[in-house]
Amino acid sequence: MRQASNHVRFFLSVLLSVFLLFSLAGCWSSHEIEERSLGVGMALDKANKSMTEKEFDEQEEYPKRNLITSTYQLITPQVASSTTVQGGSQQKAYVNMAETGDSIHQMTRELSLRRETSIASQHLKVIIIGEALARTYSLGKLVNEFLRDNEIRPSCLVLISKGRARDGLESKTAGEIPAFRLAGMVENAYRTTRILPPTSLIKLESNIESGTSFLLQNVLSANGEIKFAGAAIIKGKTNKMIGFLNEEELDGLTWITGKGKGGLVKSFDKKTGQLIVYEIQSMKSHIEPYVKGNSISFNVHIESEGRLSENWVVSGNPFKNQFLQKVQKNSEKKVEHLVKNTVEKMQKEYKVDVAGFGNQLRIKRPRVWMRVKDNWDQTFSEVPINYDVKLMIKDYGTSGSKK
Repeated sequence: MRQASNHVRFFLSVLLSVFLLFSLAGCWSSHEIEERSLGVGMALDKANKSMTEKEFDEQEEYPKRNLITSTYQLITPQVASSTTVQGGSQQKAYVNMAETGDSIHQMTRELSLRRETSIASQHLKVIIIGEALARTYSLGKLVNEFLRDNEIRPSCLVLISKGRARDGLESKTAGEIPAFRLAGMVENAYRTTRILPPTSLIKLESNIESGTSFLLQNVLSANGEIKFAGAAIIKGKTNKMIGFLNEEELDGLTWITGKGKGGLVKSFDKKTGQLIVYEIQSMKSHIEPYVKGNSISFNVHIESEGRLSENWVVSGNPFKNQFLQKVQKNSEKKVEHLVKNTVEKMQKEYKVDVAGFGNQLRIKRPRVWMRVKDNWDQTFSEVPINYDVKLMIKDYGTSGSKK
């Protein structure tokens, strides 16, 4: 009996070993990296065929509507190897290819007719959508294929471009990959209040499904350089872009939400007109809704601690409490000015809430929210908002003299 049991154990151990050998053999259906082109960035613009596409179409054209031009940023084996070999030369580390059509998925597959390597989308870092396209079509339609594609990571960053989106995928710096640069720039939020918390594909889907208005970071392009500058306003009911907040207005919005990690407040001394700069070390904001009958209002409480980082007031002694209090008041007035301007832009010009006032009403007064949520943007445009700003200078460096 014991001998039979030993035979069974031996048989099972051999069988297990065989299965383990199969698991160590690697992915039998995988593609070698040398056989793939890595898609790292994509730009979507209103249709504008490249010269290459036009020449192809003159010879043979597949029936399609020319609505969208997709630009794909690829890292290919050939480009990667030549960049490595040439080192400090002007060789680009990427290649951009454009396709025009009416189906984003089909345009991707069209590249298979022009390249010997297939595209791997698992490393897609950023999708840029041009202003003209975002004003014309719902974002829900434009990103539908990306949300359905299980190859594309839901962490992929989504941006809006003021101008042509494809220009954001260009660089004049040798060895630089623009898609990686854009994805990395959002990490600078601890240095400025002008960078929004990143909007990934999964977060964008949530915003679209919620039906509420929201913002997307805007990127400018010029001469192979790029810059984050303000934000695009996406209207909740249509999921189309309706306008922009400029850089200063985005400053104000960051103070309202309290989501800033760092940045500066530049103001001027009332008496001398000289520059004073307050550096943010921490900030927090509390939006409190008040309801009386059918009337809704909000109080916004903003607090921050920081340091006096730059002072052009020659007579100002940073070691004196009187001077520090004056600087604090100056900076508070500047923040209140930024906030009021941003809210006025939202309420009067665009009639949308992209700062989260409705969300606070939903959390704290859910029954009221259920009553107003279907037409919240219009309701918000008429809601009174009060502000309370408190800044505290905790550090003023070593410049100054005690008297």
